[in-house]
Amino acid sequence: MPDPTGNDTVGPPGTSGAAEAWALIHADAQLLVVAKPAGLLSVPGRGPDKADCLSARVQVQYPDAAIVHRLDQPTSGLMLLARGADMQRRLSAAFERRQVEKRYVAWVAGRLPAEDGEIRLPIGANWADRPRRRIDTTTGRASHTVWRVLRRQADRTLVELAPLTGRTHQLRLHLAAIGHPILGDALYGPPEVAAPRLLLHACALALVHPHSGQQMEFRNSPPF
Repeated sequence: MPDPTGNDTVGPPGTSGAAEAWALIHADAQLLVVAKPAGLLSVPGRGPDKADCLSARVQVQYPDAAIVHRLDQPTSGLMLLARGADMQRRLSAAFERRQVEKRYVAWVAGRLPAEDGEIRLPIGANWADRPRRRIDTTTGRASHTVWRVLRRQADRTLVELAPLTGRTHQLRLHLAAIGHPILGDALYGPPEVAAPRLLLHACALALVHPHSGQQMEFRNSPPF
């Protein structure tokens, strides 16, 4: 159905409401850009109760849609999908070569002391406490996040985040590691940073279109 923002919102069969809908931001013969709602898996999980996910919903309308990157279930915002196996390979390679630029916004606990900065902390698996990850200076993979302050309030800060690497839970773990966990983060934040949802949103996506060579930029405002 038409959305007042100009995006097409599409919910799963038999459901309705913005909280359950994904939004179509862009579609062409090679790729799709969509906005994922918080609480929806990017791909199916294990078990029939985790079959509902963004990829399955999008494939109802675009059967050739294929995932090339993911957002955590509680994270909302922009995702890029390929159309067809060849384009999936090409876009996946673009992510590996860091040719796709991503930006996030998040509310974090406390007041960051500087206007901007970067976090370089290696991330590794935490086999004893899955699905959590951990900072691992011995065997962890190099991980790099750049941040800048957008707004401050008494006990929290709105930040823009740019992950220059793509590790699992990178933004959530990095912000928690420097003492400013993302509000609503049940995995890495203490109980006092509770919120109705994880306040992390993928707000911007930029890439060179692999077919046309056109520079493409997309933005999606956070719902918080």
